[in-house]
Amino acid sequence: MLCIYYHRDFDGIASAAILAEALEAVRHERDVSWAGVNFDRTLDWRRFGGDGRFAVVDFHYHPRAEYWFDHHPTTFLDQRDEAGFRDHDRAAFDPEARSCPPIILRHAAERWGWRPPARFHDLAHWSDVIDSASYASVEQALFGTEPALRISRSLTCAPNFDYHDRLVALMRGAELADIVADPEVAACALRAERNRDQALEAFPANVVDRTPTVVWADLRSKKIRRERFAPFYLYPELRYAVTLLPTRAGLHITVSSNPWNRPEGGPHLGRLMKDYGGGGHRGVGGCNPPSPEVAVGWCEELFARLTAEG
Repeated sequence: MLCIYYHRDFDGIASAAILAEALEAVRHERDVSWAGVNFDRTLDWRRFGGDGRFAVVDFHYHPRAEYWFDHHPTTFLDQRDEAGFRDHDRAAFDPEARSCPPIILRHAAERWGWRPPARFHDLAHWSDVIDSASYASVEQALFGTEPALRISRSLTCAPNFDYHDRLVALMRGAELADIVADPEVAACALRAERNRDQALEAFPANVVDRTPTVVWADLRSKKIRRERFAPFYLYPELRYAVTLLPTRAGLHITVSSNPWNRPEGGPHLGRLMKDYGGGGHRGVGGCNPPSPEVAVGWCEELFARLTAEG
């Protein structure tokens, strides 16, 4: 048996679905399963996976993974791993890729001779849009009705981790329009859209500090609805946002730049968050602090560092 570990976002879910399909189609893998991971698992990453056979997609490099694909510039936790890594038959890394699914599709076609269904190219396109925040506007990001956007939005209302795993199974065999019509997915998307409206209304009251270019907001209360792009919709002049969020894996800090007001020459946020045990891309990064006290301290520090950037 092979377990595919994936990051629990649209990009990671799509990556797991595509890799599972490719492996069973052309690599003669059987009994492929999958499970989501998040940054809390990096605290003991070397021991991760135990003695089982596993793959990792859209997440940190693991030297014992039988298959590995990623695009995060911060993927390597060990400099020796980074120095010694080269693409090979079962692994590929492309830090220039906007998301992970296109890497897997290209690799499986060139190395394994796989001809994927057309739906996977559509899935990869939307993964690029969502993961790189390449939306036409903040309005599309918040209110777009395209199936992929509604599915991605539904993740904010996932009832449990089984929901992410079920989406992997759905993406393996169904078009995006059929997935979003699934009763559970449709209900989660609708709930997320109601939450979005509440989040936009509630966000200003939870701002801890704000300058003309940076905001930091404490969204830990379970009564607060959260929306990733709320800061940039409400304050379009901002360059950066620091938010503290509760998740099932513990507290999470997200630092992001405004996709519609990109700062020129600012810090690489993924590398910045690597200093705090996390990672990410140039425009967005995250980490899981070990305690509430540490979380607040890190947010204040990040706010100060980004404010100094101007």
